[in-house]
Amino acid sequence: MKLNELKVTEGSKKVRNRVGRGTSSGNGKTSGKGHKGQKARSGYSRKAGFEGGQLPLYRRLPKRGFSNAKFKVEYAVVNLSDLNKFDEGTVVTPELLKETGMVKNQLSGIKVLGSGALEKKLTVKANKFSMTAKEKIEAAGGKVEVI
Repeated sequence: MKLNELKVTEGSKKVRNRVGRGTSSGNGKTSGKGHKGQKARSGYSRKAGFEGGQLPLYRRLPKRGFSNAKFKVEYAVVNLSDLNKFDEGTVVTPELLKETGMVKNQLSGIKVLGSGALEKKLTVKANKFSMTAKEKIEAAGGKVEVI
């Protein structure tokens, strides 16, 4: 086989449909858009849920109930195993956690979870603690302070 004998595989290259080029292509004149009207114009895009002027389904259906999502309380979570990087006897506060990069933003507060083991004696100040976290901190000889 030589370079001048190479051929493109049949069906691997598709010819681009050039719209608006004469009548033989079948897509000349109006370019397959029909005659006039909003959909024939350039830049046209239909809104999601648009039903041609008919009242859309999302407006026809009754709205019921209440969503509490706006008032949801979300805590930034810290695991006990992450607290091992602090020195013995350190007072761990939300400000210290943010400084060290363990918490990006405090959200509604900080909650300490009991995943992992704590090997150091620390005083931990946070908004919430899980029961296992509280037990493990006190078992290691540390203190738990709810802010």
